[in-house]
Amino acid sequence: MVRTPLTPEERERGEQLGRLLREARGARSMTEVAAVAGISAETLRKIETGRAPTPAFFTVAALARALELSMDDLVVRCALVPA
Repeated sequence: MVRTPLTPEERERGEQLGRLLREARGARSMTEVAAVAGISAETLRKIETGRAPTPAFFTVAALARALELSMDDLVVRCALVPA
């Protein structure tokens, strides 16, 4: 299956999500947070670094729960402000 290339806006939104998750993780290890969320540490690493800019909804929901973040807050904070 061929994926449509991501737009610059989609990439930027993915990078913002990664920054927010990394910030929320704080001093906790990737392995610890990933285990609580039920995902691999490599998946979390890819999301945090922007290499997986469009993670699945349920992955983001699991990470939000593990990090005690509001999905509503994530949506607002990842929304791109028009230039």
